Amino acid sequence: MPYRITRRTMLNGLSSTAVLYASGALAQSAKLPDNPVALNIIDVAGNLQLTQAAIERFARENPKLVSRLTFSRAPSPELPGKLKAQQQANRVDIDLVLTGPGAMSDGIQQNLWVEVWKSYAGSLPKPEDVYHEQALVMQKNFGQDQGVAVVYSPSGPLFEYMPDRVKTVPKTAADLLAWVKANPNRFTYARPVNSGPGWTFLMGMPYILGDKDPKDPVNGWDKTWSYLKELGTGIDYYPAGTAATMKELGEGTRDMIVTTCGWDINPRALGIVPKEAEVFALEGTRWIPDTQFMCIPKGVSDEKISVLLALMSFMLKPEQQAFTYDKGYFYPGPAIKGVTLAMAPEENRNVLKDFGRATYDDLIAKLPTEVPLSPERLVAAFRRWDQEIGNKAK
Repeated sequence: MPYRITRRTMLNGLSSTAVLYASGALAQSAKLPDNPVALNIIDVAGNLQLTQAAIERFARENPKLVSRLTFSRAPSPELPGKLKAQQQANRVDIDLVLTGPGAMSDGIQQNLWVEVWKSYAGSLPKPEDVYHEQALVMQKNFGQDQGVAVVYSPSGPLFEYMPDRVKTVPKTAADLLAWVKANPNRFTYARPVNSGPGWTFLMGMPYILGDKDPKDPVNGWDKTWSYLKELGTGIDYYPAGTAATMKELGEGTRDMIVTTCGWDINPRALGIVPKEAEVFALEGTRWIPDTQFMCIPKGVSDEKISVLLALMSFMLKPEQQAFTYDKGYFYPGPAIKGVTLAMAPEENRNVLKDFGRATYDDLIAKLPTEVPLSPERLVAAFRRWDQEIGNKAK
């Protein structure tokens, strides 16, 4: 059943957070290091835009825990294979992964992640105590025991278009298909496994089309797979990531693309897409929320795990969560209770004042929300899309 969203100091070199865990539950679960450790953090979801400042703040406030931070970025589909190879060689050099649904799901399927909530429950806050209702649903049903939800968005699917080039805005799935066929190569969306808008579109269409079982991409999506194949006759190619679709919309190569709340606001704030771009939702739309997680790969040393657990707890504090409003990238952003826009930095508040949309509050209140596919079914959906849709592009 869908649910509905309503609106909603240092001491001896250690921050108060680290002191708490050094003296309490953490000491019972994982030993803090005798010397500060270097942390290698990889982002496969664009998450550093929302969290890097807070991670760096943790390191500054805890010099006895963290000696150095190294950040890197990689495409989501590449990470699971890389991690698996490192684990098989017993040479894991990635300490923390910031990931969205793609690598998160693959990691669960391939047994790549430490089960932090099960193995180190005493070192983390109780999910029910910190997460707001919608993020808690995502944590329990999607992050399971292995990922720590750090940001949340109702997400999509939404459609973004240039009003000077799209004179008749589609209202239904049939309207969209007709528009794409009448305007070949003027619409596209990114490969779902590597795109937030792409994956919300993929999982949202079974609800919009009234498919037999929206939770079963193998046996319940007959209408969806047929529709996506037909839609593909008017699409020349599917970009590897969302950023490319935004660039093409901004440059005029496309007139309409798939988007989400954050991917609508942020590229307009950055000047990649013109401010006057508009958005719409199709009849029958339900929110497919997006959540990004912090994950620890198996093979990371115990002393690093203890520091990472302290970092994870730090990232779930209201002061750090307020920064996730950012410039609208994952709107609204916070995953925990009681974090309001008024708590965000003034720069971020001004961006959302200029580029946010009042219609989002109405849509968030109006449209029901569905829990995304389970990790194993999401992996199956991604695989089938790659085989039957992505590979058939002209």
